[in-house]
Amino acid sequence: MDSKIHSTRNRIASIVQFVITTVIFLFFMFPFYMVVLNSFKSKRDIVKTPLAWGGKRGFTLDNYAEAFQKMNFLHVLGNSFIVTCTSVALIILFSSMCAYIFVRRNWKINKILYALMLFSMVIPFQVVMIPLISIYGGMFGMLNHRPTLIFMHVGFSMAMAVFMYYGFIRGSIPISLEEAAEIDGASRARTFFTIVLPLLKPTTATLIILYALALWNDYLLPSLILTGKELYTIPIATQLFQGA
Repeated sequence: MDSKIHSTRNRIASIVQFVITTVIFLFFMFPFYMVVLNSFKSKRDIVKTPLAWGGKRGFTLDNYAEAFQKMNFLHVLGNSFIVTCTSVALIILFSSMCAYIFVRRNWKINKILYALMLFSMVIPFQVVMIPLISIYGGMFGMLNHRPTLIFMHVGFSMAMAVFMYYGFIRGSIPISLEEAAEIDGASRARTFFTIVLPLLKPTTATLIILYALALWNDYLLPSLILTGKELYTIPIATQLFQGA
């Protein structure tokens, strides 16, 4: 009898959980549904019947054709790929190497540098935004260059990445593996790239996902650095449709 009651309760709990999960899923997916649905309508139909399937003109691809022509979509897409992929690759490489040195080298300067990195995480970008642009633009003339944007992406993202790698290396990678490699004649660099870096896959995968999404969708920093339309990324190029 008790087992039947317990089974019934579990079934009810599963149904309730499924219903709640479905409602939450639909709630979050509804805006995406609206975007996709209205992308095939004319501007007038979007305003008059935003929830209807099609409008007076039916489904149309005019919006997509206009997007490709007006914002030069393929070129802008390529810019976003170059900036995002290069930035993420450099963040992963430099932050993993930096964290490895912080953990394995007991230099006093390492503790100071690591503390400064952690402290920099609490400083909002808006605080340094104007001085940064004034220095790089006014003094060095480095604005409107893709490498400048990549350099700043890497610099502003290093602290969090080093923090995550630091904890993983310190707590999950035994130093005995590196000592064994050193006995076999492996250099410090070879030990890092052949033993330590492959073991960092969980943290690396997490950072790739986080930073790829963040940098791909970043608007503020690229809008300050890139002033020429030929270097626009997707978030900046979408402003070309403002008021359209």
